[in-house]
Parts: sequence; structure tokens; C-alpha cells
Amino acid sequence: MTSLVLAEHDNTSIKPATLHTIAAATKFAEDIHVLVAGHQCDAAAQAAATIAGVTKVLVADAPAFEDMLAENVAAQILALAEGYTQFLFPSTANGKNIAPRVAAKLDVAQISDVLSVESADTFMRPMYAGNVIATVKTADTKKVMTIRTTAFDGVAATGGSATVEVVAPTPDTGLSKFVSREVVKNDRPELTAAKIIVSGGRALGSAEKFTEVITPLADKLGAALGASRAAVDAGYAPNDLQVGQTGKIVAPQLYIAVGISGAIQHLAGMKDSKVIVAINKDPEAPIFSVADYGLVADLFEAVPELVKALA
Repeated sequence: MTSLVLAEHDNTSIKPATLHTIAAATKFAEDIHVLVAGHQCDAAAQAAATIAGVTKVLVADAPAFEDMLAENVAAQILALAEGYTQFLFPSTANGKNIAPRVAAKLDVAQISDVLSVESADTFMRPMYAGNVIATVKTADTKKVMTIRTTAFDGVAATGGSATVEVVAPTPDTGLSKFVSREVVKNDRPELTAAKIIVSGGRALGSAEKFTEVITPLADKLGAALGASRAAVDAGYAPNDLQVGQTGKIVAPQLYIAVGISGAIQHLAGMKDSKVIVAINKDPEAPIFSVADYGLVADLFEAVPELVKALA
């Protein structure tokens, strides 16, 4: 069996989500091919060729792939589909955008957010915000799946020696076009790749308090900032900081939840963290059910004291 993994990249380097997706492919695939679809992306392709476990890198280089528009990338994958039995995508914004298009065109069911590979046709995935883990067995001859990257340890980025093959790029579908990108510059670690995350909830009361209380603690720990959906909806934090089922799925070494009650959708996004610390004045808050360490206290007193202790 041969699997095709779609690489997440920026045309110069491979993003960590790709390494976790390849790790899932190693559980059942004999050959693992990686597709690098981009523009002037030779550096990314060469980086993909050194990833452990990869046997071949396919490069589709054209202006139509520069921004990885879903319609164009899906068309390229479908042009290569004949030679593959599995198609793996990271459960990122890009992966979730492209995979359904491929599955629909192949007339197969997509298996979303794979947590575990039991066999070549049997997988485990979360349902109901992670409260139920379903075992899914598929009879489809071609399998399209997105991989919950936090569930698999990434393979080594070096040590491999895959061949690199240039494939004919498919033409621009003309179904969508890239207009602009707003990039928020941040010196902090990327949320989905951070080893330490400090998240704030609605209990902080305002955007000013969110910055005043959460930021110093994150600074001391060299941590990424996160937020609950309630905090984002209230305008305390930007959308790209949202952790949860409808936000980003994270699994850092340390997750500190400040003023977060622990709604089901939030727990679904962070309960795989190695160590969870919760600070909340409500001793009945659901967050304590998943926390390794819990502090029942007023966050406006406890967090500044913690920052002082870390000085």
C-alpha cells in the first residue's frame, strides 16, 4: 500500500504538522509519498526528502499553488490519485479545507481527526467534542483522512533520503483566487507547536485585564498565549488564540488555564496536554476534572503572585 501525504509548508520549509501526519502514515503504509504543491518551493521539497520514513517526494511547482488554494491543490491530488490507496492530510485549516474536496471527488467517506491507526482500514476518531472515541472501519478502496496531529509524535525531520520527482502541475481551476493575507507578527511560539501555553478565560473580565494578567505569566515561562472561546467571543483576545473544538487543538508539555471554567468544547482542544494546571475560584469548575494540578483561588491575586515567585 502507498500513502500520499500533503505537506504543510511555506514554500521554503516544512511545517511540524507534516511530521505528525507522516507518523500516522507509518502505522500502515509500506511506501509514503509526500506531495509538495507550491511555487518556487524547491527548498521545501528538499527538506521533505530528508524526513524519516518518506520514500518519495512529489513536487508540483506552479503559481497556482503558491497560496495552497484548496480547489487547485485538490485538483492536483486527484490527478495523482490512481497510484494511491490512502490520502493523509493534517487537521489544520489547509488540510480540513482540501481533504473534503478530494473525498467527494473520489466518492468516498472522509475519516476526520484520526487519533489512532488500528489497522489499514480501522481508525479511531473523536466524536461529541471528544467525549466519545469512535472506532471506524471503512470498506472504501481509497481512504481519505485528516490526522489529529497532537495524537502522534512527529517523525524525525532529518535522516531520510527520499527521491524527488517533479510532476506536471494541473492548471489553475479559476474557482478561487488569493486576495490578501494579514500576518500578525508575534515573537511567541506558534500556538499549535508551543511546549507551554497560558490560556485565559472570560473570568478575566476585559481585554485589558487579559493582557495585564496573562501576558506577564506567559513572558516568564516563554509560553504561547491561548484563550477560551468565551474570552474570544467577548473580545478579550483575537480569534487566532482560541483553543478548543472550534479553535486550535493543542497538546503542549504544560497547559495553564486561568479563569477558564472548562466547557466541553474547550476541553476537546487541550485535554491531551501532558500537564494541565487550572486556576479558578469555582471549586466545581469542570476544568478541574482534567487538571493535574488545581488551584482554587482568585486569579487576580494568584497569577501575580505566581509571576513574582518565578522572578
